[in-house]
Amino acid sequence: MGGECTFQSSQPVNRYLQCHELVLYKYRNHAKNLLVIVIIDFRIRLPRLYSTLSALTSLDCVTTTGPSQPYGQQHLNEPLLDHREGQLFLTEAFKVILEEVLCKGIDVNEKVCEWREPEELATLLDLELREYGEQQHQLLQRVRDVAKYSVKTNHPRFFNQLFAGVDYHALTGRFLTEALNTSQYTYEVAPVFVLMEDEVLSKLRSLVGWAQGDGIFCPGGTMSNMYAMNLARYRAFPEVKLKGQWALPRLAVFTSQESHYSVMKAAAFQGIGTENVFKVNVDDRGCMITDDLSEKIELAKSQGAVPFLVHATSGTTVQGAFDPLEPIADICDRQGLWMHVDAAWGGSVLFSKEHRHLMRGVERADSVTWNPHKMMLTGLQCSAVLLKDTTDLLKRCHSADATYLFQQDKFYDMSLDTGDKSIQCGRKVDCLKLWLMWKAVGSQGLEERVDRAFAHTRYLVEEMMKREGFQLIGKPEFVNVCFWFIPPSLRGKENSPDYQDRLSKVAPVIKERMIKQGTMMVGYQPLGGRVNFFRMIVISPQLSYQDMTFFLDEIERLGNNL
Repeated sequence: MGGECTFQSSQPVNRYLQCHELVLYKYRNHAKNLLVIVIIDFRIRLPRLYSTLSALTSLDCVTTTGPSQPYGQQHLNEPLLDHREGQLFLTEAFKVILEEVLCKGIDVNEKVCEWREPEELATLLDLELREYGEQQHQLLQRVRDVAKYSVKTNHPRFFNQLFAGVDYHALTGRFLTEALNTSQYTYEVAPVFVLMEDEVLSKLRSLVGWAQGDGIFCPGGTMSNMYAMNLARYRAFPEVKLKGQWALPRLAVFTSQESHYSVMKAAAFQGIGTENVFKVNVDDRGCMITDDLSEKIELAKSQGAVPFLVHATSGTTVQGAFDPLEPIADICDRQGLWMHVDAAWGGSVLFSKEHRHLMRGVERADSVTWNPHKMMLTGLQCSAVLLKDTTDLLKRCHSADATYLFQQDKFYDMSLDTGDKSIQCGRKVDCLKLWLMWKAVGSQGLEERVDRAFAHTRYLVEEMMKREGFQLIGKPEFVNVCFWFIPPSLRGKENSPDYQDRLSKVAPVIKERMIKQGTMMVGYQPLGGRVNFFRMIVISPQLSYQDMTFFLDEIERLGNNL
């Protein structure tokens, strides 16, 4: 402020607005012998100079400064945040979200994404974090920019991932979850959600075929699969919890070649080792070959390893394959192995009377992973690991008995404190969005969504087979449609020595074009000996036959000149 300053009063000399948005202070600048007025604006927590100061007092000079020591000392009894201003901002921000994400974001006439190169996008977003905050209108523009340049996963032509579309009841549950901001570990801080999670898990288990059991919501399918592996190891070798890997022999896990990569992550994370994950061969559809499973188990034993877990899959990530659960269960019973079914993607077929046969035998498993945030549209994230066990294995395996949370002399039933079942401490509420959506549409409505997705898949495949240039990897078992697009320049040249190399470059170029034009998004990948091919995912209840036709037309438009 141009010289040493002395704070003139222990109290503000004036205040504006009863909500304490503005506080006026008086200072004496001894070096220049000036009276200085500073207004601190609590709405943005920064000093602001107002032109009307001259009308308040006779000043030779007016200056502003950042929050001073007296500011921090004198107002500890005042709220630091202005709720009225915050709620106004939230209201305005929600209008932006509603318009940009939930109106434009589902409009087929709008782009799926506004592609920008990273350097340009970083500049547009102005990502730098600075010492002082911004005005409300600037922050609202930030909200608009984030919405504008983000991928619209609710868009009817977003086919890129194993999730898509929006359910408004689930979205309401997500908003409410964030607003309530509690942790799902004890009944005292989350009474509603402890009871709600128990009900939702019970209903999911009943669809699997278990009248009793256990379970917990986890932060994603990878974590749910990690839980299953940890539980399987603990059941086989409970001393691992106290003594660690020193107490264990070499262990062996068995899973298919097309299972999710989380199996490898779990083996590495838990110290089992990726070399001890035995990959079982699959057939052309991507389903585990059970004869090879038996051979791999014997191979592991011959190498001195101890088998303890078979990780089956219901709905593989790429081809949507369902492993044969009944014969796998027979092998696990004979060998005394834990059987886990990763149904993160395919579990929702259990809602459908027509399609639940794909998971025949799932009730014989020891544990199941299920991600309602995929086919059921609850929104990210919503994943559960379900257990047949009724011996409190989940808690015995993971408990640490933190006395500051799980006191043994509480005034209510301690079994309601479920937090020690988790490997986390704080755990986000993931049941509300599923519960509210399920309440809204019922099991019948969820069944209709599953059946509708299968119907659209059949239509897409039928139309695809009528067109030249589309070559299916195989007949879909689920809602994953995997195919090559053969541009005119490659048709009839399958025997050319460079055919596979040229074909591998088609999908990446088409993907680049569609993203930069913003017309749609669909994924591609190589798999095994197959070069890059598209994986179309059909799940959103917003889809129509017209969207399926558009998809085929757009692939042709983007790829015909390659």
